Amino acid sequence: MLSRPIRAFCGLPAATEHMKPFEMRLPVLPSPSCFLALVLLFMGSFASHATDSIETAGDILQFVLPASAAGLTLGYRDWTGALQFGESAGMTLGVTYSLKYAVNETRPNGGSQSFPSGHSSISFCAAEFMRKRYGWEYGIPAYAAVSFVAYSRVESGEHYAHDVIAGASIGIVSSYIFTRPYKGWRVELDAGEKHYGIRLSRAW
Repeated sequence: MLSRPIRAFCGLPAATEHMKPFEMRLPVLPSPSCFLALVLLFMGSFASHATDSIETAGDILQFVLPASAAGLTLGYRDWTGALQFGESAGMTLGVTYSLKYAVNETRPNGGSQSFPSGHSSISFCAAEFMRKRYGWEYGIPAYAAVSFVAYSRVESGEHYAHDVIAGASIGIVSSYIFTRPYKGWRVELDAGEKHYGIRLSRAW
């Protein structure tokens, strides 16, 4: 996805008296680099702990990733994207649980319905949606997080490797089918030592 800056409001003094607040209804979302830092910090806080903590982190990220994808659609007021994510998630869950009941593979820990991994399928669905809809700037941290989810399911003994690979494939393919690149406006903060402002950009 190409993002071309349209106009930048730069060169404004960092502290100016009598300056009226700038009002705009376009969304200003957190920087993808901040998103990546938070993801890595979250994963690192669990990586050196016991297996049950790693499993807990994977359980949490299973909900955080779809919530992040949905949050981006709300932040951009991207109702078409919200519909596309809903379709992707619906297909992912439908295929995943149909296979779980049909195959009913025994888990490494003795449980049932191991194939495919539901954690992996919905997490990779969200990651691929963010990548294809909003670009690699969100896709990279999202894929870093889902890789940890996949690792946590095998490490905790909940799934075999082929379970998470199958789940990941289902999620990625579902989002790839239904998702189209976002072509709306973006607003980014732009600040330096002697200026601050906003930058507008749009994908073409």
